[in-house]
Amino acid sequence: MQDSVSLSVTEREADYIAALYSNISLPCPTPHIRFFASGPTLTISIYKKIDKEGNVRVVFQGIDAKAEASKFSKEQTAKPMVPLFPKKKATRTQFFPQIGSDEVGTGDFFGPVVVCAALVSQNDKEKLKELGVTDSKKMDDSLIMAIGPDLSLSYPHSLLILRNQKYNEVIQSGLNMNSVKAKMHNQCLLNLSKKYPKAKLYQDQFAPSDLYYRYLSNEKEVATNITFETKGESKYPSVALASVIARYAFLSEINKMSQALGRPIPLGAGPVVDRFAEELVREKGIDTLGSLAKLNFANYKRLYSQDLR
Repeated sequence: MQDSVSLSVTEREADYIAALYSNISLPCPTPHIRFFASGPTLTISIYKKIDKEGNVRVVFQGIDAKAEASKFSKEQTAKPMVPLFPKKKATRTQFFPQIGSDEVGTGDFFGPVVVCAALVSQNDKEKLKELGVTDSKKMDDSLIMAIGPDLSLSYPHSLLILRNQKYNEVIQSGLNMNSVKAKMHNQCLLNLSKKYPKAKLYQDQFAPSDLYYRYLSNEKEVATNITFETKGESKYPSVALASVIARYAFLSEINKMSQALGRPIPLGAGPVVDRFAEELVREKGIDTLGSLAKLNFANYKRLYSQDLR
């Protein structure tokens, strides 16, 4: 029997739920959904819209919907769940110098995962504002490609690029996307904070802090005292700068891959990407995707099920 259970939760609790089910996450099927996960007997959708109380809707569907939803609410109703974390007043105090980190490429079927940490001083704020540096998702890629080289040369940063072949090996070893991101963020923050030990650390939050540090439990060194905040690119100039440099590096990689293929590679994970991938597989075989795409995405599963090999 297919059940459907809807819960109203805080954004912080929604992030926690997303992190718990990150191992079965897939690209979001519609623009209204911020997180989507699917397993044999369950799908989970977290919606973007925020209601008047500041909550978002989480929908559990499938045979195990009631059982899974009950983990987050004693009553399987649309009433707000018991908070998983105590609410605390968000602080937006800006400390300088600051190091911020962000990632790019995690929602794209083609291309690498890129993480960057960047240093911003008090005197850099106005210059970055003049250049239009903000959340890279709100900037035109043409502007990012225009200012990216100068930003990369002018501001101290640490950049890691996990290309597709290595990414697929890491995922096959048992890691999920969030654990991969955590390890890359940690390394970038360590690289830069060792050079600038007085800088305050900020990160665009993709998982609750306790889960983030759990991902790093086997690491020899861990950057600590990080301020985590969702949509950090819009709040801290160091995170915004990191997001733009990371986006520039990602687009540069996509351009190189496109030149090697002799055709432009589409971004994202939607229908256009599916059509492009299908044409590519018919021409070159499905094995060619190992060095170009993320094989844990639903796009690859759809291609494989068509038996285009």
